[in-house]
Amino acid sequence: MPARHGECMTNDDYLKRVKEWEEHLPEDDPMLSELKSLKGDDGELKDRFTSELSFGTAGLRGKTGVGTSRMNRITVGRATRGLARYIMDHGEEAMGRGVVIARDPRHFSDVFEKTVCGILSSCGIRCYVFDDIRPTPELAFMIRHLNAVSGINVTASHNPRDYNGYKVYWEDGCQISGEVAKGISEKIAETGYFEGETGPGVSADGDLICLLGPEHDRLYLDVIEGLSLRGANDLDLSIPLVYTPLNGAGSLFVQKVFGEKGFTNVHVVKEQEKQDPDFTTAPYPNPEFPEAFRLSRELGRETSAELLMATDPDSDRFAAEIPDGKGGFRHLNGNQTGYILINYILEGLKESGRLPEKGAIVRSIVTSPLTDRIAERYGVRTFETLTGFKNICGKIPDLEQEGYAYIFGYEESAGFAPCPLIRDKDGVSTSLLMAEAAAFYANKGLKLSGVLSEIYSDNGYCSEIGENLVLEGLEGADRIRRMMKDLREAPLKEVAGIPVSGVTDFINGSGDIPPSDVLRYNLTDGSVFSIRPSGTEPKIKFYFYAFGDSEESAAEKNRRIRDEVLKAAGA
Repeated sequence: MPARHGECMTNDDYLKRVKEWEEHLPEDDPMLSELKSLKGDDGELKDRFTSELSFGTAGLRGKTGVGTSRMNRITVGRATRGLARYIMDHGEEAMGRGVVIARDPRHFSDVFEKTVCGILSSCGIRCYVFDDIRPTPELAFMIRHLNAVSGINVTASHNPRDYNGYKVYWEDGCQISGEVAKGISEKIAETGYFEGETGPGVSADGDLICLLGPEHDRLYLDVIEGLSLRGANDLDLSIPLVYTPLNGAGSLFVQKVFGEKGFTNVHVVKEQEKQDPDFTTAPYPNPEFPEAFRLSRELGRETSAELLMATDPDSDRFAAEIPDGKGGFRHLNGNQTGYILINYILEGLKESGRLPEKGAIVRSIVTSPLTDRIAERYGVRTFETLTGFKNICGKIPDLEQEGYAYIFGYEESAGFAPCPLIRDKDGVSTSLLMAEAAAFYANKGLKLSGVLSEIYSDNGYCSEIGENLVLEGLEGADRIRRMMKDLREAPLKEVAGIPVSGVTDFINGSGDIPPSDVLRYNLTDGSVFSIRPSGTEPKIKFYFYAFGDSEESAAEKNRRIRDEVLKAAGA
């Protein structure tokens, strides 16, 4: 019986694993050569074979290379056999409905995709596969459109070039969660690494592999373009825009949407337009961080751009920058982008008479509470979920059952979901709506910086500070547990001279929000801060939001709140 998935192995297990891989890898397999090159480096071998990639609600993600703790053909094959067994337990109907499979431009993504198709089809499970890289949100959309039972995207999203990953979705078009994730994980744990052929020679059933082509892309694009709120007469379609796909899957799709919408002055960062698995000009291709916009800013200055936009390699994340009035550009964080989008969408729906009587916005519990104020001005209710779009988009069926119309969902980490038919964050549709917002306001003589200032003026100035403390190893993990324990058992009564009005501990759940290790403090002036350990990294995360009468007063208050909380937590 193999060690349970994600569990650490003993030293004997580690040595057995190394030997097992040596014996089973073919002589001409590059992984065998890599493994042989590590002989004598006990530290590296232990790192690669003492633990396993953990299969969780985000599937698998890790560095590529040989070993049980790395992304490679064998670990991907094992996960796929576990998923296949889970689907097969659901019967022939589920097997016939099939799995939609996509990939990003990373190293080995094409190899892993072929491995997935071969194993699933050899197990009698239908596969729907694209001919090239595709955005993650298109995969999410296509699962429900094709009535597939599951979906897999081979992608490491915004991670550096030496990573790859394996996102798994279920029939609702959302990433797996709850009992589904648990069930798949248990099947994987029962599966040996070399149980069945996982190499290129796997006996695929070609009759069960269905190619998805341009007509399927068209369906996705039509849904996105259907989100448009304004016609050409209301837009300045000549507004100068800059876009970068960061060498990923958004390139063709975002440009196509812009072209079909009629934008005439879009400039694409040429160095980042085509696929590049090395991400040569953006080693950490995460648009959430300003460093990813270096080349976009250069092009933006050359073209006098009013908006810079970026999507990550699998095109689910989106971020933007706007002119700062000093010859440079201001990076918008996820909340600020959310404010502009929500304001634009609700304003457009109201003016066209399409604002639902029971409209709903969904945000994560650590996303800005200013969201609620903006929505309330339009008579729209805001709902909270745990972080992650499996939770945000997973809320849609519940809302519909209660008679609410889902309008928009987002979280502060650069993820936006503007369409209920696409049950994941979507950088393609967000790009269209953000560009359209800029063009609409430009047609009225306004810049996005002025729109953001007006949002603050109407709803309150909200300062945002995020702090991530990296605490590695057993000592770090113990320190994180101690911080959470102290803040639970001895809750703060006052912060920066402001009384605490309430503390929400999500450890046992709250309302319809399931249990999670998160603490949230509400202060009497409307300020909020939350603390949560990361579920995937050795970090504890703090989220601070403070309201004030001006941008400066809100920022100063938030700095005092942050400093006192970090000191009280022993950070």
